[in-house]
Amino acid sequence: MEQLTQPDYQTKKKIAIREHIVEIASDSGEGAQTAGQIFGIISAKMGNGVWTVELIPAEIEPPPRSRAGVSGNRIRLGEKYMTNAGDLADVVIGFNEQVLYSRIDMQAYRPGTQIFLESKWSMDPDPSIREAYAEAVADFKKRGYEVFEVPMESECLKSVVDARRGKNVWVLGLLSMLYQRDMELIKLEIRNKLAKKGEKVIQTNYELLQSGFDWAMENLDFYYDLPCAKRSEAQVVMNGNQALALGAM
Repeated sequence: MEQLTQPDYQTKKKIAIREHIVEIASDSGEGAQTAGQIFGIISAKMGNGVWTVELIPAEIEPPPRSRAGVSGNRIRLGEKYMTNAGDLADVVIGFNEQVLYSRIDMQAYRPGTQIFLESKWSMDPDPSIREAYAEAVADFKKRGYEVFEVPMESECLKSVVDARRGKNVWVLGLLSMLYQRDMELIKLEIRNKLAKKGEKVIQTNYELLQSGFDWAMENLDFYYDLPCAKRSEAQVVMNGNQALALGAM
């Protein structure tokens, strides 16, 4: 298997943590749930305790950039077993600013929550969207959130024609750098999920994954160090639906 670029964390600030809560939030259909699922699976396979909860839109086919349209995943990961989804998110990936407000209304964030926010809306042709984005960024900072404006769209367009079909894998690369996830394990998971789509699609997703990782390496001066438990017994990684189905059988 082709090797991905080996990371060099020597120049970055290491922040030791025992657990973290990560949220990926987008409009419906942008793949945030899939990105969260893969991030959770890989974290579990690396030895972390993991608990995931899907973020489901409040409406059927909600309009884009609406507060009721948030879709995504919450992943709580730690050095020990996780038994619930936790309270306040530590790191949030937002594909647009509006979907985050539904989570804010649910008091899911705290002062100090880091928000990695798609920045393309600051240059949108529609002045009302540009204004809404600017107002939201200012509001987030006023609430005490740490906002990182990230050019997800423009970075994805270096690899794909439609960024909506690659942004979720790109942010998976960003998170992989931030939490030192095993990129080879992620590649295997991507290959398993996309096996029916052909080698070209798989390689494009590898490129997106590496691009997100590289952007984070070049633009972030810190990373999180989360210990992985060393377990002697065999482990099974599954979600609640799979466990319920096996129990029924």
